[in-house]
Parts: sequence; C-alpha cells; structure tokens
Amino acid sequence: MSRTALRICPLCEATCGLSVTVEEDVADGRELLGQGRITAARGDRDDVFSKGFICPKGAAFGQLDADPDRLTRPLVRRDGQLREAGWDEAFAAVQAGLRPVIEEHGANAVAVVLGNPNVHTVAGALYPPVLLSTLRTRNVFTASTVDQMPKHVSSGLLYGDPLAIPVPDLDRTDHLVVIGANPLDSNGSLCTAPDFPGRLKALRRRGGRLTVIDPRRTRTARIADRHLAIRPGTDALLLFAMVQVLFEEGLVDPGERAAHIEGVADVERLAAEFTPEAVAPACEVPADEIRTLARELAAAERAAVYGRIGASTVEFGTLTCWLVDVVNILTGNFDRPGGVMFPLSATGAAPRPPKPGRGFALGRWHSRVSGHPEAKSELPLAALAEEIDTPGPGPGHPGAPDGPVRAVIAIAANPVLSAPDGERLDRALAGAGFMVSVDPYLNETSRHADVVLPPPPPSRSAHYDFAFNALAVRNQARYTRAVLPLDEGRPDECEIHARLILCAGGQDGADPGLVDTMVIDAALGKAVADPHSPAHGRQPAELAAELTGESGAERRLDMMLRLGPYGDGFGADPDGLTLARLLEHPHGIDLGPLAPRVPGVLKTRGGTVDLCPEPIRATEAARLRATLDRRPEGLLLVGRRHLRSNNSWMHNLPALTGGTNRCTVQVHPQDAARLGLTDGGTALMKGDGGELEVPVEVTDAVRPGVVSMPHGWGHDRPGTRMGVAAADPGRNVNQLNCGTRLDVLSGTAVLNGLPVQLAPAPAIPAARS
Repeated sequence: MSRTALRICPLCEATCGLSVTVEEDVADGRELLGQGRITAARGDRDDVFSKGFICPKGAAFGQLDADPDRLTRPLVRRDGQLREAGWDEAFAAVQAGLRPVIEEHGANAVAVVLGNPNVHTVAGALYPPVLLSTLRTRNVFTASTVDQMPKHVSSGLLYGDPLAIPVPDLDRTDHLVVIGANPLDSNGSLCTAPDFPGRLKALRRRGGRLTVIDPRRTRTARIADRHLAIRPGTDALLLFAMVQVLFEEGLVDPGERAAHIEGVADVERLAAEFTPEAVAPACEVPADEIRTLARELAAAERAAVYGRIGASTVEFGTLTCWLVDVVNILTGNFDRPGGVMFPLSATGAAPRPPKPGRGFALGRWHSRVSGHPEAKSELPLAALAEEIDTPGPGPGHPGAPDGPVRAVIAIAANPVLSAPDGERLDRALAGAGFMVSVDPYLNETSRHADVVLPPPPPSRSAHYDFAFNALAVRNQARYTRAVLPLDEGRPDECEIHARLILCAGGQDGADPGLVDTMVIDAALGKAVADPHSPAHGRQPAELAAELTGESGAERRLDMMLRLGPYGDGFGADPDGLTLARLLEHPHGIDLGPLAPRVPGVLKTRGGTVDLCPEPIRATEAARLRATLDRRPEGLLLVGRRHLRSNNSWMHNLPALTGGTNRCTVQVHPQDAARLGLTDGGTALMKGDGGELEVPVEVTDAVRPGVVSMPHGWGHDRPGTRMGVAAADPGRNVNQLNCGTRLDVLSGTAVLNGLPVQLAPAPAIPAARS
C-alpha cells in the first residue's frame, strides 16, 4: 500500500517542497524496513515557495533516507573497537568520558565542532546553542570558517549584527552581478531561492542583465550577458576599483537610506588609489570592463551584487564581502526592492523601535597555540588539529584556553575532509582523549569517536528551516512533520541532542524534556519583561501553558512563531502565526516579498550603517593595497560545486554518482600542453600542505593559470562504512592546504586562489618477469 506525504528537502539551501511516495512495510530482501520507506520524490507543485521545483538531490531523497550504510544503533568503543550498544549505555559512556575531562581540566578542554548539516535540521538549529551555553567552552569550531564567516564578520562590522545578511531581491532586480558563486549548481547559498535557474530566466525575460565574475566558466557564467574571468583572489581589488569609479564619476547615490549611513567620505579616501588602471594587471580584467560595470550598476533602476564562497574563502574574504555591500549601498541598491534586502524570518525577533545596539566585536579571546582571534565566538577550523596535538599552556595569547583540547564533540561534522591538512587532524583525533560524534555515518571523522550517536533518517524527523528562512528571497513559513514514525526504542534527533546536553552537564538519566522546558521558561521570562513584546506583563507559566505541539521542539517552534514578527502574540493578534495555523497550511504560508527594514535592523553602537569600520580602515585596505603589484608564480587552485553533491554528504548515493560529479583536476588546454598533461591522465599536484595524484580533465571551463578541484572527497581511509563512496573515493583537495593561509579578520581558510604546482605523475615502473 502506498501514500503520498509532504516534506521539505533538507539537502541544500534551496529548501524545496517535496511530495514523497511512501510504501508501507516494504522489504528490501534482507529485512522489513521499519514501518515503510520512501520510494519516490517529486517537487510539490503547491509549495508556496518552490512551486514544484526539484533538483537531482531532492529526487534522490528516498535513496539517501534508506541508505543501508546509515547507522541504526549507537556505537561505543570497547577494547579499541566500535561496537553496537543500547542508547542508555551510549549516553552513560558519553557522560563518563566528558565529565572527568571537564572536572579536571575545565570547560575549555572540550572542543565542539559543528558541521554544515546542522543548519538543515530542527535539532541542529535548536540544541547546539544550548550545548555551548552548558559547556561554556571557548574551543568552538564550525564549518563557517571554511565557508561563509567573512560575510558574518562584514555584516557584523557594517550593521552590528553578524546574522543581518542582505540577500539579492532576485524576483525584482534588473541587473544581478554574481561574484564567486555558481547558483545553477549550488542552488544558491546565503540566498535561499528555490529554482534559481528559473529566477534567472525570469530576470532575462523582463529585460534584465546577468553578470558573472568567476575564474571558471560555470553553468551560471555560460548563461550570463557578461562573464569576467578574474584571477582568483582579486575580487576585492576589482570591487574597490568599481567604488573608485563611482566616486570619481559622481555616480554615488545611496538614495533614501543616506541618512542612516556613516563613513562615506572615509570609503572615498580608501578607494582613491584603487583605480581600474591600477588593479587591472592584478585582476587580469581590462580597466574599461571595470568602468563599464560600475557605470551600469549605477545606471540600473534596480541592481544587486551577490558574492558567495569564491569571494569568501580567499585571502581578503572579509574585505571582499564588505565591498559587495559597499557597492550595493553606494549605488542606492541597499534595502530597497530589486536591490539587496534583509529577510524577515517568522521565527526571528519581532521588529523593535530603532535604537543603537551593542555593536560587533572581534578578538574577544584567542586560540591557545597560534593566537587566532575569535570571530562570532568561533575559532578557525584550521586550528583544531594544533589545539589537540600541541601540549602545554601555549604562549599566553589574550583570553586563550590554558591547555590542550582533551575531548571533542563533533555534531554532523567531517573536518578530516573539510578542514585544511586533514592528515594532521586525522592523527590528532586518533590521539584525543575522548570523542563523541553525532552522525548517521561512520565516516572519516566519526571513525575516531569513542561514542557515535546516529540520528534517524530525515523522513522520521520534522523539518523547519530556522536558518535559511532568515536568508530567503521571499518571506514565508513552512513546516512538515515526520513522514514516517520512529522505530521502536529509537530516539528522535532532538532527544539525542537533549540527552547529549544533559550528559555534558552531568545529568545523564534526567528527563530530556527538561532541556526544552528550560529554554522555554528562559525565553518567556525575557519576553514578559520586554516592554516591546506582545507578551509584556504576562505570566510565563500562563504563556507556557498555551503552547501547542507534540514535542518540546514543536512547543519551542510555536513559541518562536507567536513571539515573532508575524505571530499572534499569544492572542494579541487573532490572525497571527502559530504552529497550529502553520499545520493547517501543509504547503506553507506566503508572507510576502521582502520589505525595507532599515534602520530597525541596525545594531551598531551608532544605530547607523558603519560603512567604513575600523578594522577595514586601519589595516585591511592597506594590506590589499600592498598586493597591487603581486603576480602569481605558477597555478592557482579554486574549488567547484556539483549539482549532485553537497560537500562530503552525498557521495554514498548511487543515484548521485558519475556524470559530471567527479573528483578531477580541471586544467586549461594551454596549461595542459605546457605541462605535458593529457585528458584522462594523472597529475601530481603539490601545495603548502602536501601532494596528491589526481586524474586530469582538460577543459576550457577554467581560464589559463587556474586549476579546479571539488572538495569533500577522499573516502579512502580504513574504518569507515560508506561503501559507495569508498568505491570511488576521490582525493581530498584540502590536503594540499597546510592551514596557515587565513583571512585575517574572520579566520577563514584560504581555499580559493591557493598556489599549487602541477606535473605529470611519475610513471610506475613495470614489474620484472
């Protein structure tokens, strides 16, 4: 017997609605697969946001959900071997491993590592912050510092809030400039937009223009009106030159937001030396092309500049992200329809009267070994290995932990593949005193854990996009409950997280629901004391009693919706949003297009946009200026995204293997001929951190002087249980990176524009007969 059910896809940032087919009580030849399985997935045509769009990842949802390599029971290390265990035994082992470390060496002896998949689940969004507040460790590492941290830092400096990230208003813009992004393959990132290809087609239909700045001729670049094949890592130079043109030619016009912007004259002074003629040799983009683009943006009725990972994971990532916003602001395309705008998430804070905030600070503490400053309460992921394997107190950097990391909690994280110098991190994790991993797979990182806690498949979990709705190109709210029930005795992902929090606090055995109750009581206590809250003056217990939901996580969602910008305010607005109302609309509720939010969104100390923040003014512009005469020696490495992949997650699905989803080094024909490389041959590639033998793909999709490899590969280590991935392991490109090249302000690893050397791989001598 089959049925259909709705589900929001959790496999990338597009958050598309799915209609899945469920076969009840289906056997796969070995055993009965619980209480049914998903056998097909298609786009939900009635979804208010995605309107039926689906990509190959979403279509493979059922295969991922039923992957036979997914762990179904906890693993606990006994006598050096990971063995299946019961849930109570596993959590007892977690507490027994963590508490002695904390009690003897302090909270900073525990490192928490959070991976990218956390932002794709309800549990990953709601519970890690509680874990961090329970532990109070300064050793926090996340995927952000190999991804988008520069955007958080630039937003913090500009707007006082690192989470206030303006997104392009795709559906109303006339000229979209894409820098270091390939949304036709990534489906968009820090810009939640189902059917990005369709939105770009609509842009063209209404007479708009698309400009792509990228060293690769990506799928997105192929459909652009203009493609500027820039030299990797020089985006900040090009953007600064555009700013210089805007000032020089009198094209600066911030529009209606001018009264809320400070520092325009300071930016003009910084930009003066970055003329198009000065930057053109370094960028390898003609000066007249730079001038033309600046003029076109200034002349467009509505325009938006959008930068992503290719503009973040570079030497000047924060500076580049800052300049993206500076160009939008100076051309009057900030906080207005068709420009870049701030989404208003249904679970975000309700608007308050504008007032100055506390601002944003960097470097409140530092890492122990290399003294990296924190950013957004995180340390660089590239520093994790040295914090584990370097003994002693360190040289005494301000606020640094006083000893090495002795225990690791990794949640949905595989830094052995995602961080620089995975070989060193691999060894460091093997020598860590204790490690617990929350992960559905025994992968390159979790194989080192003493306890592995596997969450259930996504079909057996509810879904709400807390993070991505705050980055969506249209305001909306959608929630889907679990499609299939949990197997008997198996906790859901939220309970796993809650019990982990209790173990960290030495309370194993307590009711996991206490964690949600604690969070709800604290949030409601704060709300009733806030004179701008609709709950002001009421009793927290009274409000808590009104919350609905089948679980603690649902009650928390209901609370956030009620207190949010569209909420009912616990009865203050009968038509307002609640969990019950959301459940009545299974295809979601459309909350309208993006609307202006300045000055209310600003949290700087001055209550304005700080267009020329001190770290930029004091050091970063001068550091960039010093690179004007720099020329690369040899080749520069950049990454690339595949439509049928998402970091290291999806290499274990047969439906997503093959085709273009291959771990090859792409080389331009001119470079291949010069270096003696052949298509389909093997090359030896060397970088700061090591060398790899990699298969060669000769293609003009990369510009001369640039080579490209995808990351997330390298599934060849023993002790993992990912059969499909191991059959085609690829090579871990991050092993070429020693981890010492970082964006100064954000601590983000330089993954693009990395110098490498390439040569034919040495031939293997034939065996003698």
